Amino acid sequence: MAGEILDNQGRGDAGWSWPPIHPEGRKYGVIAVAISLVPLLILDWEIIGWPLLMLSAGVFAFFRDPERVVPQADNAIVAPADGIVSLITTVEPPPELRIDDGSGHAGLPEGPVTRISIFMSVFDVHINRAPIAGTIRRLVYIPGKFVNADLDKASEENERQHILVERNDGIAIGFTQIAGLIARRIVPSVKPGDTVAKGQRVGLIRFGSRVDVYLPAGTDPKILLGQRCIAGETILAELGTQGLLEGISQ
Repeated sequence: MAGEILDNQGRGDAGWSWPPIHPEGRKYGVIAVAISLVPLLILDWEIIGWPLLMLSAGVFAFFRDPERVVPQADNAIVAPADGIVSLITTVEPPPELRIDDGSGHAGLPEGPVTRISIFMSVFDVHINRAPIAGTIRRLVYIPGKFVNADLDKASEENERQHILVERNDGIAIGFTQIAGLIARRIVPSVKPGDTVAKGQRVGLIRFGSRVDVYLPAGTDPKILLGQRCIAGETILAELGTQGLLEGISQ
């Protein structure tokens, strides 16, 4: 299915298949299986071995990397992460995405913007994707704490990585990968200067975390607080589109 064009008129061929495992997770899955086989095959401790073997399957599942159908509308900003929209608030973007970094490329402008926070539990896919097509202008890693990623202060206190993507027309989107209580490593797969497609994989965060997205001024979310997002598929916002949207939890 990868690379195939599908549309809302029925063009293309879609079907379910087992998702592949991200290379970063294969070694952890193999290690988990090896550990579970020791009590099963050597010590004959089935009461321990079988739960460990089931946990090994969970490790492989955590690193699953399913294909996604990415909307190609030019003004669409897609979700960079799977998970629940846990916060929508107005803030100043992080200084790492705003200040002059000496690269010759401008950062995000000064002034408050809408920040959408997507919380990923250990059951969500943890592959992160580019919200727009463009060039990676910044990739800034910040060491920090590991407080609950669902808390607002995690944006300023936790270990995190800021990414700035700039379109050909100069519009830029900043987003931040944030480690959480269990997450202990942010793994990028891009670097400054790389050109990415909308929805392209840009990295992952291991074992539960959060991603913040900073919308450009004059753009409101097209999603609701509490809504579930699918990375590369859910449209977070449409550039230049504003307006209140309401939903009912039921």
